[in-house]
Amino acid sequence: MAWLDKYFGITARGSSVRTELLAGLATFLTMAYIIVVHPAILKDAGMDFGAVFVATILAAAIATFIMGAWAKWPVALAPGMGLNAFFTYGIVIGMKQPWQVALGAVFLSGVLALVLSLTGLREWIINAIPKALKLGIGAGIGLFLAIIGLRNAGVVVDHPATLVGLGNVASPAVLLATLGFIVMIVLDKLRVPGAIVIGILGTAIIGWLVGAASFAGVVGPVPSLAPTFLQLDIGGVFSAGLISVVMALLFVDFFDTAGTLTSVANISGKVDKDGKVEGIGKAVIADSAATTIGALLGTSNTTSYIESGAGIKEGGRTGLTAITVAALFLLCLGFAPLAQSIPAFATAPALVFVACHFTRNLVDLDWSDPTDYAPAVLGAIMMPLTYSIAHGIAIAFIVYALAKLATKQFEKTTLGVLIIAGLSVLHFVFG
Repeated sequence: MAWLDKYFGITARGSSVRTELLAGLATFLTMAYIIVVHPAILKDAGMDFGAVFVATILAAAIATFIMGAWAKWPVALAPGMGLNAFFTYGIVIGMKQPWQVALGAVFLSGVLALVLSLTGLREWIINAIPKALKLGIGAGIGLFLAIIGLRNAGVVVDHPATLVGLGNVASPAVLLATLGFIVMIVLDKLRVPGAIVIGILGTAIIGWLVGAASFAGVVGPVPSLAPTFLQLDIGGVFSAGLISVVMALLFVDFFDTAGTLTSVANISGKVDKDGKVEGIGKAVIADSAATTIGALLGTSNTTSYIESGAGIKEGGRTGLTAITVAALFLLCLGFAPLAQSIPAFATAPALVFVACHFTRNLVDLDWSDPTDYAPAVLGAIMMPLTYSIAHGIAIAFIVYALAKLATKQFEKTTLGVLIIAGLSVLHFVFG
């Protein structure tokens, strides 16, 4: 184990191999829900569940291994929540684009992110985004996930007069989804690792026992990746005029990564006394490469997970933590029958629970300045109401820029804000 210690600097960071392995297990348990939830979301886009299941695991394992072995960060990656919802319900269903074209947009957003990371422009763009809008976008993604989860559970249904209404709360699906949600809340409060996974599996098991869902087994052959592997249509992105979609995917991934890596750096001791983050360049490049790899395999944007904080809290400080997570993901390849047996009412509460975590961003808004909080909140509200993350971002930037200019806060109307606001206007004019 001496070579591991030397390569990762485990002892130097006050950790041990055992601690790193246990930290990797903790991180994996907190994010393993994505193995079931993500394929279920992309299945709604018409994609093969089994192929996406394999693509999800491979994308997570490969990207996390790169982050751990090369960047040496204790950060795990996987297809991102919110981005997968935008992929399915925004691009494929909302814009009526084939999922192959949507994968092409994901790939291009990853290539752009990689180029920007290598040139240093990524940091400039991230810094150009006002804090208020970063917070609002994060909360908006949460609200977007919430309405999808509530719909999948049958809690929210279509209504001819009011657009949405309350479903049959006495139905088995709604009752089981509610139970699953409560279980997740309680276990998370008790700091039980894997609270979301336990909630999903517990709800599914009850559903199988009462006949509300069918059980297809636990283990089986690894599904074929062929239905999604290299099926992206890059040319279709240009012919359909989806450049604004590529930019939306790029921006959302930027915000998610910026927030995650900054948070992780603070709690893992990677920030020096001058506020400089150690190794951030490699971490950002690894994150950018992850999206391009995932698109080739057949999944939406792969990004750094804030759940990595669970492992760091357990003492994980080096890339060995991430490599442990990657190995655990690979071990799940044989559990496709179990994943396909999980009903929608079991994964729906996970979406709502994750949504609650996202919306806490609103607390940090400057509620004394309406030119800050109003555009942020409006953008957040518009995401679920228009069923589009891209529309919410565009509206938030336009309103923010106009509000700041009208109140002569020119120092806050940076070149980056004006450029993005201008692109947002073009998004509505030509989109």
